[in-house]
Amino acid sequence: MDDVDRAILAELQSDGRLTVTELAERIGLSLSPCHRRLRALEASGAISGYHARLDAHALGLTFEALVFVTMRSADRETLTAFEAAVAGIPHVLQAQRLFGDPDYLLRVITRDQTAFQQLYDEHLSPLPGVQRLTSTLIMKSVVENRSLPL
Repeated sequence: MDDVDRAILAELQSDGRLTVTELAERIGLSLSPCHRRLRALEASGAISGYHARLDAHALGLTFEALVFVTMRSADRETLTAFEAAVAGIPHVLQAQRLFGDPDYLLRVITRDQTAFQQLYDEHLSPLPGVQRLTSTLIMKSVVENRSLPL
């Protein structure tokens, strides 16, 4: 990956809807080489997809929480079952396995506190292998959807 590839990636992180023509103009490359490099970046996995960034508040999703999960045991079967179950809950925006205690961190979004309580009681608490859940509410997002440093 060279500086031209990094320039392509930076432009696409900023605006994923650029046409190849617009992208080529912005990075100072002719159309064919730009298109070739773009396809190579997609094929290599450096570009894994193109997405619209949605505004959660505009869509009525105004309650966000971090849920820390401590597991009863760390055997492979339990963790696999837990991770598969978490992956099936649409309101879990991120799920990360951590070193140490707690074992997982979930970023969850819902309509309001009542919806969060329902999600917590009906979907999070009964997850396989869960010993303890601890939640904290997000007061304000300071940095989010940041582009990767290239």
